[in-house]
Amino acid sequence: MEKPSDDIFLEMKSAATQIWETYDNQFGYVDEKMSIVNNLQNIQDNAMVFYRMFDVSNQSKFRMLVSPGTLEYMFNNL
Repeated sequence: MEKPSDDIFLEMKSAATQIWETYDNQFGYVDEKMSIVNNLQNIQDNAMVFYRMFDVSNQSKFRMLVSPGTLEYMFNNL
């Protein structure tokens, strides 16, 4: 697995953030997940955590939020 460029890493982080911001945080679940998102560093394939933290439905939304170059990185590192 390859380390993505900083641009790809930040794009994936942004997509994860956008999805989590659509959820109700009544019980702190979103805070917990955003803590993971905000604390990840671009080391090895950490960017894939942004994608893998979602269920199939949200993974589909995630793919729609990122550029073709980021999709290529993701598919090459699944």
